[in-house]
Amino acid sequence: MARAMPFSLAFLLAVICYSTCAVTSAGSPTDFVRSSCSATRYPDLCFRCLASYAPAVRHSPRQLARAAMAVSADRARSASTYVSRIIAGAKSVRPRDAGAVRDCLENMADSVDRLRRSAEELDLLGGAGSPEFAWHMSNVRTWCSAALTDENTCLDSLEEHCSGGIRSAIRPKVVEVAQMTSNALALVNRVWSK
Repeated sequence: MARAMPFSLAFLLAVICYSTCAVTSAGSPTDFVRSSCSATRYPDLCFRCLASYAPAVRHSPRQLARAAMAVSADRARSASTYVSRIIAGAKSVRPRDAGAVRDCLENMADSVDRLRRSAEELDLLGGAGSPEFAWHMSNVRTWCSAALTDENTCLDSLEEHCSGGIRSAIRPKVVEVAQMTSNALALVNRVWSK
């Protein structure tokens, strides 16, 4: 009986350890997303937008960066649709406002294209340290940075040339896209540093 007790205790400890480890590992993809997002400029937005991707991303910085770019591209597309609806629904738009919004829509379209290309390019990286990795990663970083520049150019155009009503209707959507793209770029830079 004395020998059965240590075996039972060891078995019980093993079961507790296994179940604790299983729970920890089940929650770890979300923890990975949260900790990765903490290194971005807008961590709350990052986590809010990417937490649902945790099961697919698991612990892959590359997959998380790809998801961030895809989300950013989707948000940019959605913002463009929203801006188009705002302008179409306006009773009268000053020519100056219309020009600024047209410029903004062109910049957002460029941004969507660059983010889409960046996400596709991440799939071509190959192994870290390979010449292909450096080449493709350079493309990803360049296009993602250009997308962010496009979004900021849109914001500048709205600020300089749009009246208050149209600017205040459009600006929050574009700001969120720019923040998501900034986060995506930060996550891409984490892939580069790994």
